[in-house]
Amino acid sequence: LALTGPVVGDVETVFRERWEDPQPLSRSPLRRVLDAARGDLPRRRPLPPQLPDPAPTGDHPVQLLRTYGRRLGGYPFAPRGERSVARGYAKAFARARHLIYLEDQYLWTAEVCALLVATMRRAPDLRLVAVLPHQPDQDGAVSRAPNLVSRARLLDELHAAAPGRVAVYGIENHAGTPVYVHAKVCVVDDEWVTVGSDNLNRRSWTHDSELSAAVAHQGFARGLRQALAREHLDSEDELALEDHFDAYAASAEALESWRKGRRATQAARPPGRLRPLDDPEQSRLTRLWADPLYRLVYDPDGRPLDLRLRRTF
Repeated sequence: LALTGPVVGDVETVFRERWEDPQPLSRSPLRRVLDAARGDLPRRRPLPPQLPDPAPTGDHPVQLLRTYGRRLGGYPFAPRGERSVARGYAKAFARARHLIYLEDQYLWTAEVCALLVATMRRAPDLRLVAVLPHQPDQDGAVSRAPNLVSRARLLDELHAAAPGRVAVYGIENHAGTPVYVHAKVCVVDDEWVTVGSDNLNRRSWTHDSELSAAVAHQGFARGLRQALAREHLDSEDELALEDHFDAYAASAEALESWRKGRRATQAARPPGRLRPLDDPEQSRLTRLWADPLYRLVYDPDGRPLDLRLRRTF
């Protein structure tokens, strides 16, 4: 996503706030000694004065959304942290009526699940399409299960809340190799888009440092959704909003059927790169240890205590 015009001034402000933050990158004495020995301690040279915002270059309203966790001592520019990423999603989902389209590295967390479930129940004609990685980015004996357990729980609740209106896919290339999805894109009703660093989980919404751009522009939103659809469907056609859900389903079903029967029929591979997401079932014993590990280590909560108690951002 390339940004031009006055919003560049907002991006520069974010950079300056972080550059001029007097707090150390780490509070660990050992880490600081090792960094000093390697010459890795940051040298914050004074920045030149900030220039005026650039002149407008188009008609796209753009808003920067950020996450900063609440930390000891606080950020000078966000003493209690900031959660405008989470609030941006909440406002956009509250207006959704037809289609929420997601491409994300992660999709888990009770808070994200509650927001999506409430959204789907509120709007009976709303559909949700998500494109996620087939497998987690960490495949260790300990790290893999927490990723899968948390995602499976969210997807089960979504399917139960909106039967037949939620579809989740992974991507593969034309050789049949799964493609790892690292995107962080959301398009709502061809009206609102967010692109940035945040994922759909509590860690990104409350704990880590994140920066995303939300664009409220029908032409841009529709164009981005259609560009992604052309890539995933191997099609040059423009896909209408009302046809998106069924087109993805038909393409994924055709590819999955071909994969299951190709040895017998030797048929040519159908166009498209989408396959239904099929997470392996986790045993009850695995869920017992993986769930608390996920909540405490993989998806921490960086909100102040009062916001946690109120279950808000």
